[in-house]
Amino acid sequence: MSVINSLLRHARSFIIHVRTVFIRNLMKFDFKPYSKPTIVFESFGGRQVSDSPYAIYETLKDSSTVNCVWSIKQDQQAYCEAHQIPYVIRRTLKWAMTLEKAQAWVVNARMPQWVRKPKHVYYVQTWHGTPLKKLGLDIKSVTMPNTTTEIYHQNFVRETDRWDTLISANSYATQIFKNAFDYHHEILETGYPRNDKLINTTAADILKIKKRLGISAKKKVVMYAPTYRDNDFAAKGKYLFKMPFSIDQLLKTLGEDTVLILRMHYLIVSQLNLSMYQGRVFDFSDYHDISDLYLISDLLITDYSSVFFDYAYLKRPIVFYPYDYYEYKDELRGFYLNYKTDLPGNIAWNEQELLTLSNKELHNEEKNVSKKMEKFYQNFCQQHSGDSSDRIAKKILKKLKTQN
Repeated sequence: MSVINSLLRHARSFIIHVRTVFIRNLMKFDFKPYSKPTIVFESFGGRQVSDSPYAIYETLKDSSTVNCVWSIKQDQQAYCEAHQIPYVIRRTLKWAMTLEKAQAWVVNARMPQWVRKPKHVYYVQTWHGTPLKKLGLDIKSVTMPNTTTEIYHQNFVRETDRWDTLISANSYATQIFKNAFDYHHEILETGYPRNDKLINTTAADILKIKKRLGISAKKKVVMYAPTYRDNDFAAKGKYLFKMPFSIDQLLKTLGEDTVLILRMHYLIVSQLNLSMYQGRVFDFSDYHDISDLYLISDLLITDYSSVFFDYAYLKRPIVFYPYDYYEYKDELRGFYLNYKTDLPGNIAWNEQELLTLSNKELHNEEKNVSKKMEKFYQNFCQQHSGDSSDRIAKKILKKLKTQN
C-alpha cells in the first residue's frame, strides 16, 4: 500500500509540474484584453477572500462598468459559491487566461515570479500590514526555505518593480516601503481599505458580529494573534507554531466571563486541538475578515505581528508577548521601531507577566486611553478618514477608463 501511495504522490507531482510548465509557457503569449474591463483580486496567494482587496472588491462589485473576479485556491471555492463571488482557481488554464486578459490586478502579497504582467494590466498592490519587523532588502540574513539572501532580495525587487500603485497606511510605512522594496512607482497614502470598517462600524454592528460568530454579548473577548518564525517551517510557505503560554492558565486568570479567540498568521499550518475548550476558545484563523475580530475584541495579545497597527484604530488595550525577543531581533528579522519604547501597550517578558498584564488590562474599569496609545494613534492612525476603499476604487475606474 505504501508503494502505491508513493507512486500516486509522484504521479500527482508530475501532473502538477507539467501543468505549471504549460501555464508558464502560455503566459509568454500576448492576449487581447477583455472587451469589458476586468479586475482580478487576490488575497494572501489565494488562501482567503479577505483583507484590503476584499474591501475594494465590495466597493466595485456592483459597478456596471467592470467585471470583478477572485483568484483563489481550490479550498476557497465553496466559500465563493456560497457568497456568489466570481472566481477562478489558481494555476488552472482559465486562471492564467483571466490574469493575462484582465485590465487590473488588486493584490495584497507577492505574485509568483513566473506570472507575466502584460503591458495593459494596472497592478495595484495593497500590501498587508504596516511594518514592525524588517522587510525585503532590509532583511540582512534570510532563513526562509529554498532560497538565499541574495536570491530573496533579487526576487523581491523584480516583483515590486511590477507594481504600478502601492497602498500605504501612513508616512512611516511609505518611507520603509521605498527603501525595503527599492520602490520607485506611485504610492497612495490612503490608509488600508480593510481598516475603513474599524472607523465606520457602530456598537450595534459589533453586537451583530458577536452573535454571528457564536459569542455571547456578555462575554469579554481576548484575541491572540502571533506572527510566524522564518526558521520554523514545514516547507516553503508553510510554517509551524507552538503555543507559548498555557491556555488553561490564561482562561483561569481572566475568568469565566472571558473567551479567547485565536488568529494565526496565514502562513502557519500547524493545528491546535481545542476540543476541550469548547465555548471558551475559538480558532478564527481562517475567518475571512480580521476586522470583525478586532471589533469584537476587548484586548489584543500579539508578539511582532503588524496587527497591532490596525487594532490601535480602536484605542483598546494591547499586551505584547515577545517570548523569543532576542532571537527574533538579532537572528531572524529585527525591527524598525524601538520595540521596548515605541509600542502602544505594555510588554510581558514571561508567562506570569502575560497573565498579570492581560488580567489588569481586560478588567480595567477606568477605560482610560494610555499616553502610549494616544501618541501611537496620532503618529500612525489619525490620517485615515475611513474612505480608503472608495478613493482607491475611483482611481482604478479612472485608470481603466483612460485605457479604453
